[in-house]
Amino acid sequence: MPVSLVCCGLIGTMVDDGGMVDRAYAEAIATQGVVTGTAAYARCMAQVHQARGQYAVEVLRAMFPDSQARAQAAHLVLDRSFRDAIGRSGVTPVPGAEEVIDKLAGAGVRVCVITSFSRRVLTAVLDTLGWWDRVSLALSAQDVPRGTPWPDLALSAMLRLGVADVRETAVAHDAESGILCGRRAGAGIVAGVLTGAHSADRLRRAGATHLIPTIAHLPELLNAAGDPPPAAGDPAPGQAPDAPAASTGPTSPVPMESRRAGTTGSSG
Repeated sequence: MPVSLVCCGLIGTMVDDGGMVDRAYAEAIATQGVVTGTAAYARCMAQVHQARGQYAVEVLRAMFPDSQARAQAAHLVLDRSFRDAIGRSGVTPVPGAEEVIDKLAGAGVRVCVITSFSRRVLTAVLDTLGWWDRVSLALSAQDVPRGTPWPDLALSAMLRLGVADVRETAVAHDAESGILCGRRAGAGIVAGVLTGAHSADRLRRAGATHLIPTIAHLPELLNAAGDPPPAAGDPAPGQAPDAPAASTGPTSPVPMESRRAGTTGSSG
């Protein structure tokens, strides 16, 4: 089935964070007394790496389960730290990311970028890159009832952009939670991208149907997926061996947000 929508992770998949994610988390938890060089710090940063791709505030709630106030305070610091870092240093697209967006758009495929960070961080990244007019849709975890690994982000993109069949959607993501989001939403292609925090084995175990070195390889993968199937026993280019069958996620509507919260065109 031809792909009409691609949902791409933002930080780690389309954009190189340059270590900003870890630094922002470190600053956030330091305000709660968790400082470098301690066992508590090591445990918290291990949680960050394990949960990459999940809604940032939920990651912090898991760190401070006995105090939601501490988690919320840490999230405010993380959000501000990340945006300040973007303001100071900017952000750099993964090589080939902009060309991928343009190639897909030229082929009539719509592109939605998704992030586990706040709408403010999403806006800062896209403002800095000048991508508002490049992408069809941009969604943050704040724009849906549940962030990844739930299917809401992918399903919301399908609903807003009028996808007729969930199998027309491809999801490309560098983290386990993004792969699970795509599988639970029933996307026809769920590609693990090897430029982020999680390994090929972890992405494959999460259910990636394909693995690609970088997002620059996505158009080639989509073209190959439209070709006649390979001979029995021969995986298609980028195919993850023994990938499980795609599951179908819930189909209930997802509430719509304001234009900056993620509508088509120049929005977030």
